[in-house]
Amino acid sequence: MNKINGLKREIKFLARDRIIWLWLALVFCLSSAAVGFGLAEIAVQNKTIEQLIQADKTDRALQHSKKSDWGSAAYYGLHLTYDAPSDFAFAALGMRDTQPWKHRVKMLALEGQVYERDVGNPSVAILGRFDFAFFAAFVFPLVLMVLLYDLRAHERSAGRINLIEATVAQPRLFWLQRASIRTLAVLLCLIVPLIIGGLIAEVSALKLVLACLAVIAYGVFWGLVCFWFSAWRKQGQLILISLIALWVMTAVLIPSAARLAIDRAVPVPDGADILMLQRETVNDAWDLPRKMTMDAFFERHPQWADYQPVESSFEWQWYYAFQQVGDQRAEPLAMAYREGRKRRAELATWLSVFAPPSLLEQTLQALANTDAHASLEYEERVRAFHAELRAFYYPLFFRNVAFDRELLEDLPNFDVH
Repeated sequence: MNKINGLKREIKFLARDRIIWLWLALVFCLSSAAVGFGLAEIAVQNKTIEQLIQADKTDRALQHSKKSDWGSAAYYGLHLTYDAPSDFAFAALGMRDTQPWKHRVKMLALEGQVYERDVGNPSVAILGRFDFAFFAAFVFPLVLMVLLYDLRAHERSAGRINLIEATVAQPRLFWLQRASIRTLAVLLCLIVPLIIGGLIAEVSALKLVLACLAVIAYGVFWGLVCFWFSAWRKQGQLILISLIALWVMTAVLIPSAARLAIDRAVPVPDGADILMLQRETVNDAWDLPRKMTMDAFFERHPQWADYQPVESSFEWQWYYAFQQVGDQRAEPLAMAYREGRKRRAELATWLSVFAPPSLLEQTLQALANTDAHASLEYEERVRAFHAELRAFYYPLFFRNVAFDRELLEDLPNFDVH
């Protein structure tokens, strides 16, 4: 009963504190803004995808209607690939800000297409967007520190702490209750907009519950840290500075040091080098004997080795063969690049245990399917689709099948999942 009465007393005390209400209102407004920005951005992306799907079908049908051979149909036929945002992506935009989530690919060398991306806002690329994951991971702890750092120091400086502790049976429980009520109040202001946004976006109940549990666990962690620091018999300013120093270490210094260490431990080729090697191979093929190009192509596709290239004229078989050879030459670098990125992402996940803000952000991004692994999975789906395009056209090229537009209706479709 005493514990319940203590909680009621602290709730009444909090309800009369206008300064705390101001901070709670600020958290609620910023959390709502972050969720609102995320919902708006995802709505724009979904609208863009919807428009591109229709435009892609119309454009490809128009191009195919004008062509009379397989080579031209393959050259001018663009195919939309995209990574549709998940239902929870509004809360953690993640890699969707920095990595491409849509491509239009065709039968040319893939490495020259897969790394292309839209030119975005450079400030967004550097700072990232203000989404819920960023606010919860990096801003929310600062508000909690402001509300809890002088939990005892303020009463101590006012000369009331001895009187307060003398009037309660368990002083430590009293301070814990006060800290818990404030932490819970801030968490509610943080999570309620997320839940509302989740209902609007029709997020699955399990995913929304997991996200809320992650945020609550994170809030409890920082609440306990602040409670422990507030027990110091020091001035409030010193306690606040110490808490901010801890935040800087976990939110800035450790992630930066981890990123540098990971980059050194797991070197990856430069994407520009992959692109240059592929393009140089393709450009050089125009001046090389066709047999050299075709031999390299037949090593990967021996089923077409009986085809005899025509040296005296242009032919699409040779053209697409050296596009393939360009990808083959760049394949070792491209594979090292992809494996390096995967390894870096795995190490970053493990090391985030020592940086709670990064851990929460990565957890929310994983739930939203917007982390580095999701970006790599989309790239793999693009590669698989491009391989299906080649598998569709190569038999038509090398068997000299008569052009028939109706066969183009059997073109493979991109797997969006």
